[in-house]
Amino acid sequence: MKKLHRPLVLVVCVLLVVLSGCTSPAVGDARYHNEGISVNLNSSSTMPDSFMQVTIYQIKDLQQQEFLVVTSPVNLKQGANTVFFPARLEPGTYKLRIYLIHKGERKTAVIRDIVV
Repeated sequence: MKKLHRPLVLVVCVLLVVLSGCTSPAVGDARYHNEGISVNLNSSSTMPDSFMQVTIYQIKDLQQQEFLVVTSPVNLKQGANTVFFPARLEPGTYKLRIYLIHKGERKTAVIRDIVV
């Protein structure tokens, strides 16, 4: 009977790890086009009444300086989503801090670099 318990416990542990999965939306690429920033997200569930914020930092002369903060309400559907933030940027290098907030709780926070 003891020989059966170890493999069974191992199988249950592996199943728990596999099935637990990440429930936070995954932020994909961010890019600049049409005088704005597009952010791709992949969500495992719907998230209505959410809020996104992108803080844009300009990188110049080896220094980082806050340039602009843009926000938008979002209603994420299950699967692939794209959110567009109007923002005129001059040619250069930028760092984006992207936050997704749902029901007052931060669900995702990532940093992306872009070149305009």
